[in-house]
Amino acid sequence: MNKFADFSNVRMDENNSKWKQAISRESKLYTREYDLRTPFERDEMRIMHSKGYRRLKHKTQVFFAPQNDHVCTRMEHVQLVASVAETICKYLNLNDRLARAIALGHDIGHAPFGHHGESVLQEIAQANNLHDFWHENNSLRFIDKIETLTDYNGFQQNLNLTYAVRDGIVCHCGEVDERCVKPRGDVVDLYSIQKGGKYGAFSYEGCVVKISDKIGYIGRDIEDGVSYGILGKEQKKELLDIVYTVYPNIKINEMNTSSFTHSLILNLCSNSSIENGLCFSNECFEVLKLVKAFNYKYICRHPRIERFKKFATLIIETLFEQLVEYYPNIKEKISKDRILYPKLITTFEGWLTKYSDYNLPEKESRRLKNKLIYHLEDEQEYKNCVLDFLSGMSDTFAIDTFNEVITF
Repeated sequence: MNKFADFSNVRMDENNSKWKQAISRESKLYTREYDLRTPFERDEMRIMHSKGYRRLKHKTQVFFAPQNDHVCTRMEHVQLVASVAETICKYLNLNDRLARAIALGHDIGHAPFGHHGESVLQEIAQANNLHDFWHENNSLRFIDKIETLTDYNGFQQNLNLTYAVRDGIVCHCGEVDERCVKPRGDVVDLYSIQKGGKYGAFSYEGCVVKISDKIGYIGRDIEDGVSYGILGKEQKKELLDIVYTVYPNIKINEMNTSSFTHSLILNLCSNSSIENGLCFSNECFEVLKLVKAFNYKYICRHPRIERFKKFATLIIETLFEQLVEYYPNIKEKISKDRILYPKLITTFEGWLTKYSDYNLPEKESRRLKNKLIYHLEDEQEYKNCVLDFLSGMSDTFAIDTFNEVITF
């Protein structure tokens, strides 16, 4: 018997007053005659089949460009968040398929080299008067305008996801500052959201992902810190002292990522209600804040990571400078450098063809029916095009193309 609150009255399904808006798309999506999937299950698969999703396996979570097969990458992170969100939704009788779709797509627009790469791209954007760069908004941009799939007629089309999934992605900011979280009631233009964390999600399932994002990374970061030898005996003792304040009976050998994650999920489900929203206990919420501060102090600000940040900055800035130099006379200059930088030029020219008016006959011959985003007679649009191109790179691809640019 379920001992937790029943959220089925606010579950995102046909009985919810928000349902029509939640499943709305920018345009009608082609369908099979006997498609058994719900709208959110279709979104989930469209995300998983996209190239942006596949690149997450080579994008930083905390440790840059990891060579260790057992260190968390952005791909593992979104899977962890999806698992946590599904579990919470099942206990509270919410729509786990909606939560899973949001979770799998929530970081698809994350920059190479994690949050540091995000900061570098934002600095570049500000210095060049380009659109603000923050990863939640960039995930929405990628979901809406960059990622494509082949339709039944062989044409590349944008993903065209539902409002509820798109909303959950742009509102997913995992830095939960409130002990309790509730969804908002109004429909907003998702591109009017100017800052991460400004709006609550439209659905309770989106709120679940927002919380699951923190649950998914906070323990896993510690596990990676231990495996890399960053956390020694003194740090481990400090961490255990924090956890003991809420879980005094826990045994040291039981203190691992799985048990910590389970404890957080159990606490959230036990303290949540429709009246109050999704809530942690006061004690658990304090522990979460302390553990987050612990991670930032000992892991995110570790000297080895700080040193790599300088390298990551150099990579992103160098690639931006290299590609911006092609303006104007883009075709002529790109053609000149094709032999010198084959991987960078081939990929960037493909990007220009797909998303700009660089070569419209080629776009048509390649059966590309996705949105045309950039008009290259405008220098600012060209720079935005370069910025977006860099933001989609994996760590490994950014390093490879950087080496191509600097190596003779």
